[in-house]
Amino acid sequence: MNIKILTPEFVVFEGEVKSVLLPGNAGEFHIMKNHAAIVSSLGFGKIRLYTNEISEPYAKYFTKENEKDSVFSYAIKSGVVEFNHEKGIILAD
Repeated sequence: MNIKILTPEFVVFEGEVKSVLLPGNAGEFHIMKNHAAIVSSLGFGKIRLYTNEISEPYAKYFTKENEKDSVFSYAIKSGVVEFNHEKGIILAD
């Protein structure tokens, strides 16, 4: 599935991932392949991308959390996500 993370200043990430764990306002939720369409607000926390690697120029924005599972995180204050047809757009602050 393809995920794009945008802030008002720059594109944080654009590429293929296995799944993404997001900080929803009512708790974390995981979007995986073949997930139903969703639009949701995001709260304070970390966006966690499950992928083998993050290429340049995006790697500088992420912290590798887990060597074994290839989990990369990006901290946000708030945001919104739209996911449909294996494509997601995350607008984050």
